[in-house]
Amino acid sequence: MKKNLIYSTLAAMVLFASCTSKEEKTEDTRNKVRVTTIQKQQVSKDLTYNANLEANETVAVSPTLQGARIKKLYVEVGDRIVKGQKLVDLDPNNLKQTELQLANLETEYNRALKLKETESISQQSFDQIETQYKVMKTAIATLLENTTMVAPFNGYVTARNMDEGELYMGSPIYTVQQISTVKAKVNVAEQYYTLIKKGMKVQMSSDVYSDRTFDGVVSIISPSIDVKSRTFEVEITFDNKDEALRPGMYGTIYFSLGSESRIVVPSIAVLKVQGSNERYLFVERDNKSVRVGVKVVKRFEDMVAVEPYAGLSLNEGDKLISVGQANCVDGGEVIVVE
Repeated sequence: MKKNLIYSTLAAMVLFASCTSKEEKTEDTRNKVRVTTIQKQQVSKDLTYNANLEANETVAVSPTLQGARIKKLYVEVGDRIVKGQKLVDLDPNNLKQTELQLANLETEYNRALKLKETESISQQSFDQIETQYKVMKTAIATLLENTTMVAPFNGYVTARNMDEGELYMGSPIYTVQQISTVKAKVNVAEQYYTLIKKGMKVQMSSDVYSDRTFDGVVSIISPSIDVKSRTFEVEITFDNKDEALRPGMYGTIYFSLGSESRIVVPSIAVLKVQGSNERYLFVERDNKSVRVGVKVVKRFEDMVAVEPYAGLSLNEGDKLISVGQANCVDGGEVIVVE
């Protein structure tokens, strides 16, 4: 009797263990998630680029003739200059010698004119004298331009590379810049080529002036796309009459291109691949988590506007996994809970 009781007890324990094992095997192991319905919103289509400012004009003050000695320098780095102001005098000896030669040729040329009136000189001889005279006059004009150098515009001296007494051999004596207008160049993605127009107004901010923005205008648009970067160059000019902006300053430029309809999701739902800038999110489809790689187009507070990578699907009305996404895998089974 006692032996039968022991056997009965063992049989009950085995049966219980068997039932328990079956129950554990049927427990739902799907990842529990919460979802939100993806919606589109009107998002301002703004472009932001960083750029260094450039002078509107930069000129190297360099005589075209070499070999003259620098006699006098009239300005220094940082000096303001006005158009036509004398900057450099070079040794005038070549000019003086050429002026004497021109005076002699002018006398000979006038004599030839009188002889031509009486047909006392051949046409060939007259043509030779006239050509020599014209060539010498051109040489004088060139020497005048290269003996006294003047400012080509109103601006500033930004570099001086030579000293008085040095022999000029080709390097710029001064560099001068005109900054009443400054410009910046940015490379814009080709997808915006039809949206950027000449004359379009833009704005710029600078860390130097935290309480001020500067208005600019698109002045030049490159007619071609760079095949490597898939961008095109845009030049923007800024009126700088107060000279607050200086060449070399760093600015952030903003293009406003209206608005567009974009998918907007909570930023917490967008995950990032460790060690890279690649981002992705999960949507629930047929009780499975589907990974979709996305590019963040714009951020605002706790939301982001995104677009899927080429070939991937993400549409308004899709079920975005907004809670539990960190435990999701592509194609994994999920159960949506309230």
